[in-house]
Amino acid sequence: MEQHSEAALSAQLLRAAQDGDAARVAALLAAGANPDAADARGRTALTSAALGDHVEVVRALVSAGADPDPQDDARNNALLVSGETGNVALLREVLRGSPDLTRTNRFGGTALIPAADRGHLPYVRELLRTTGIDVNHVNHLGWTALLEAVILGDGGPVHTEIVRELLAHGADPQVADRQGRTPLDHARSAGYLEMVRLLQGPGPAPRP
Repeated sequence: MEQHSEAALSAQLLRAAQDGDAARVAALLAAGANPDAADARGRTALTSAALGDHVEVVRALVSAGADPDPQDDARNNALLVSGETGNVALLREVLRGSPDLTRTNRFGGTALIPAADRGHLPYVRELLRTTGIDVNHVNHLGWTALLEAVILGDGGPVHTEIVRELLAHGADPQVADRQGRTPLDHARSAGYLEMVRLLQGPGPAPRP
């Protein structure tokens, strides 16, 4: 590859990452492009790749030492984007970069919260089982992942399994919204009977 200025290499890397051109990204990195290159919005090549679900590009950038944590002017970064898309392969690549699990999106939520409300069950399982993310984090709306799975979910099998996973990993069903309503209250109001059963927990042990 011919010689280019650092600025030119960065611009090319950002474009290649956005396009999902893994071969071009690899060549630019080999030529000395900064893996943390960012545009005027603060959006890094890694975030651009994540927004396009370009797993191979994310893998190359993480392997080159790209920092997964910087957030753009919409508060996106690679981990937070993966929570919205639910792409487990993408999540696994981002986790290799040891991201800050406490970073929050424009709604004040961690990656777990949008994944829970959008029904990304495999992603929720992977995130809960392989990281120490705070399962009881409260976003700007005053909702936890558990509240969002009930309030914004459809009460069907997928969201019900997400509720089960969250509870199994320490989600506190007593954490209420700003109106004082718990996940159980919302599940009862919506008629989500299986969620109600899960949120009520085991009943008293039978007498001997």
